[in-house]
Amino acid sequence: MTPHKKSEGQSLAALLAPDILDLLESNPAAVAAETEELHPADLADVAEALPRESLPAFLHALPPERAGAVLEYLDEEIRTELLEGMSTEQSASLVAQMTPDERADVLEEVDEETADDILEAIPEATRRETEQLLEHEADTAGGLMTTEVVSVLDTETVEAALAQVRAIARGGRREAMNTIYAVNVEGELTGVMSLRELLAAAEGARIHEVAWADVRRVLVTDDREEVARVVTEYDLVAVPVIDARGRLLGAVTVDDVIDAIQEEQTEDVQKQGGMQALDDPYMQTGFLALLKKRAGWLSVLFIGEMFTASAMGYFESELQRATVLMLFVPLIISSGGNSGSQATSLIIRSLALGEAKLADWWRVIIRELSSGLALGGILGALGAIRVLVWQSMHGKGVHIGSLVIGYDYGPAYPLIALTVGLTLVGVVTFGTIVGSMLPFILRRFGFDPASASAPFVATLVDVTGLVIYFTIALLLLRGTLL
Repeated sequence: MTPHKKSEGQSLAALLAPDILDLLESNPAAVAAETEELHPADLADVAEALPRESLPAFLHALPPERAGAVLEYLDEEIRTELLEGMSTEQSASLVAQMTPDERADVLEEVDEETADDILEAIPEATRRETEQLLEHEADTAGGLMTTEVVSVLDTETVEAALAQVRAIARGGRREAMNTIYAVNVEGELTGVMSLRELLAAAEGARIHEVAWADVRRVLVTDDREEVARVVTEYDLVAVPVIDARGRLLGAVTVDDVIDAIQEEQTEDVQKQGGMQALDDPYMQTGFLALLKKRAGWLSVLFIGEMFTASAMGYFESELQRATVLMLFVPLIISSGGNSGSQATSLIIRSLALGEAKLADWWRVIIRELSSGLALGGILGALGAIRVLVWQSMHGKGVHIGSLVIGYDYGPAYPLIALTVGLTLVGVVTFGTIVGSMLPFILRRFGFDPASASAPFVATLVDVTGLVIYFTIALLLLRGTLL
């Protein structure tokens, strides 16, 4: 749901919850009829508004299939607490009604003992299906897919395929019902068609004559970013999942892709903020767990900033002779960090969307070298102008509130302006190159490019920025201030 719709659902839930609670006490059998027009997501909001002890009775009052659908929309924490607090028979009856991919996700959320008990209690065919899904990593196509797909032999006639589809539809809900996949006798994916195309096909035609042979597919081991790329690039409502031999295993539907994209973006944002990705939503993460996720990176960054202090100590004598140089240290190192963070964000996003590949690193470095020089030139000009303007305004008594406009940099102010300008060109260019290349380096060695966090890039550029600054100052100001 969108935030707006979610708030609407919660308002509706607040209104309905007291009536549902009264029905559970007086006439539980009437709950199903009173709520049959509500979407399972809205029913989940109602369930979350009820007292925790009333949840089992509420779900029991609903038809089994509908109760399973409501369970899919429940808040993860509430759902886990519910299943772990119910008897194994009650939990198993609910979980068995869920779609295969959601069922697997739920069993990964609860504790291991509860998951094992539920698996033992659900029907054998359902258990085998769920165990196969649990074998795959959660962030892969196999972990995202549902096995509730409709497939027909490519040698079947259209009439036989339609009869098969009708039988499947009458047998219960299927998550991916609008797309029909054609397979050969080996189970290998050979084509795809929509339900509309199947209905419109000529009588007597064979499925291989109707289905599209050019099928966009993903391997079961592909990560969720690749799945999202294929779905968005080709505007698919579902993408088939195959094994190494090309056999159809299932499909990832667009709703699961949206969830995966949200999770990936959340994880990337957290990493780019200079912390480990949270396993649970922020409000559900314990204090110690949150502290652990944040403290590690902060400690690493603190150690990095120690090198900044060491660099300033190395140039201590120069600073003592020309304290005016200290005025521009924050300006210079922040500009380098900002330019590096910009480049990092652009490249991480480009890699995630598949717009840039590892082999494109040399093209990126050429672009960012040009960009860095241009951006550095702009900031360098502004920095030099600032020195010149402040020098010219010195002693004229210009104020903005309590801020005095003007400063006496001494007779060497033109060289100071040039030093600041050239330093900004060098620091911004260096920051841009480092920020753009770091995600490529991380990807090359198998790490998540999002780990190239903005604070990490800024810390790295801080040290080198000081070295560049004081090196240029020594070259230009030797014999004057230094």
